[in-house]
Amino acid sequence: MTRIAIRRLVTLVPLVWLVVTVTFLVVQLAPGSYADTLDHPRLTPEARQNLRASYGLDRPLGEQYLRWLAAAATGNLGSSYLFKEPVIRVIGRALPPTLLLAGTALLLDLLLGVLLAVAAARRPYGWVDRLTTVLGLGIYGLPSFWIAGLLILVFALGLGWLPASHMHSVGAGELSAPGRLIDLLRHLVLPALSLGLVGAAATARLLRATLLEARASRFVLAATARGLSPRRILWVHSLRPALLPVITAFGLALPMVFSGSVVVESVFSWPGMGMALWRAAEARDIPLVMGLTLVGAAAVIVGSLIADLLYAVADPRAREER
Repeated sequence: MTRIAIRRLVTLVPLVWLVVTVTFLVVQLAPGSYADTLDHPRLTPEARQNLRASYGLDRPLGEQYLRWLAAAATGNLGSSYLFKEPVIRVIGRALPPTLLLAGTALLLDLLLGVLLAVAAARRPYGWVDRLTTVLGLGIYGLPSFWIAGLLILVFALGLGWLPASHMHSVGAGELSAPGRLIDLLRHLVLPALSLGLVGAAATARLLRATLLEARASRFVLAATARGLSPRRILWVHSLRPALLPVITAFGLALPMVFSGSVVVESVFSWPGMGMALWRAAEARDIPLVMGLTLVGAAAVIVGSLIADLLYAVADPRAREER
């Protein structure tokens, strides 16, 4: 296991470098700069040029890239133009809400996907299977921001059951600890559903197919011959081998969750990395964009490594091959 982890980390470091390099080039080659986004009547062209010089934006592109890369290698991601504070501090404030949202969305993805797949696989081509197929294909084809708008329209504006935005209610700091927790969970439901429903639909379809394949395997036929109940055969003997492709899909779902969080956090005004990245991109805050991209890429790659290790744990044959 240790050898697998070390080998994967060695190959993933160049991938992180490639992601941040491409991001730097895209941001830098886009027209305009942070100084151009400022709209102030007293900001003369000379003052705007001096502002560009103070941030080092007038230097050659290669020099800016090497200076940022050298500083990032020592852990210094610079200062945010927009928030007027170190990028590390901005990321430290935005990372916990994003981890909470992404973790909840992935948990919903797995739980809903497994439950729907098992319900569909119990009676293949029955009405439950057909209903989950239609709903799964319909939800999977929808973008996360469209699902977010629909959830807000129904559960926030229509029924008034859940809040439509932000992470806490006004005055939530005056509530007791259980009250603050309930308030947080109520604000978390709609953003997590917006991210998790699409993944749950894909997980359900994938797991249903693997469960149906497992039903024809020899160990399932042997368990049936021993007189085991269909429920035990499904949950104990069929589900574990069928989860192996789901573990692989889990690693592929992480980039989708982090990329989707940029839009979903902006829709719900969720104070995470996605919202910070949206604001930084609008303001052409290059240090903050680069810092958030670096942390996001590292998180996705570490998550993919965890999925790879889980696959090796669940399937000893994969561990022996690697």
